[in-house]
Amino acid sequence: MAGTLSVFVKKTRVRAHDTMKFIPTRLNGAWLIEPRVFRDKRGFFMETYSRRLCADHGITEEFVQDNHSLSSETGVLRGLHFQHPPYAQSKLVRVVRGAVFDVIVDIRKKSATFGEWESFELSEQNCRILYVPRGFAHGFCTLAPNSEMVYKVDNFYMPDYDAGIRWDDPAIGVAWPAERPIISEKDAKLPRLAETRLQF
Repeated sequence: MAGTLSVFVKKTRVRAHDTMKFIPTRLNGAWLIEPRVFRDKRGFFMETYSRRLCADHGITEEFVQDNHSLSSETGVLRGLHFQHPPYAQSKLVRVVRGAVFDVIVDIRKKSATFGEWESFELSEQNCRILYVPRGFAHGFCTLAPNSEMVYKVDNFYMPDYDAGIRWDDPAIGVAWPAERPIISEKDAKLPRLAETRLQF
């Protein structure tokens, strides 16, 4: 399936007082968010979530849980994960330390881009935030040691609905930056997309 390390050609209007720029991605429904970062000799300040600005762009979920992960080595790969309905999750994802190659895969069966992937570099330097709607699988590979990711979800973790797709499924063909990624035993056993009973 097609994929890309995204170059954005679409434009979005930003008001002078807005503290975040919302950039539409190639896969409809997902957004890359660039917060305004106010820096001075003391450090920086930025907003990482605005209910008002998110709602202006159709992101109206109530986020109910925050998660925080640490990956100690470069080349750690986590994914591709999602939860089945009725406990599917939308996510707001950002990196607070290090850098990751972040990937989303459209798993909405009626979508024109079903099975396609898109990638983004998220890092502590660029401060980008990725909105991942329901109906997408999500994963990432670390580009630096001791990378930390924090993300909001709009549904609680439900083990019985937890699911995923194999990271190296050739039908998807993600061009991961690590030839021999470090993965968990659980992720190594995930099924391929064609073997997954999707409910989106």
